[in-house]
Amino acid sequence: MHTISAKEAVLSDDYAHGRRDGLRLALAILAAEEAKWAPLLRESSSWRTNLSREVRHKALQVAQKRVQTALNRLSPADDTAIDAELAAALDRLGL
Repeated sequence: MHTISAKEAVLSDDYAHGRRDGLRLALAILAAEEAKWAPLLRESSSWRTNLSREVRHKALQVAQKRVQTALNRLSPADDTAIDAELAAALDRLGL
């Protein structure tokens, strides 16, 4: 039976924290892309262009939902830890 040392636990926590930060960044990118495409929906006189934009917009929404689900699965169960971690991540991003 292998026990985890304090160093391994810290590295594991840092790795998990990095993964969550990466998922938050992915969510921010997807949200920016969705915001860019949303105003263009049904603006073209071409039905093909409109269809393409609607498909792209829906794909971005689905991707956001999947990334959010993955982030929720990786987040600690303790709500206060999530709030503190989220606040720290937003501070680093300058938001």
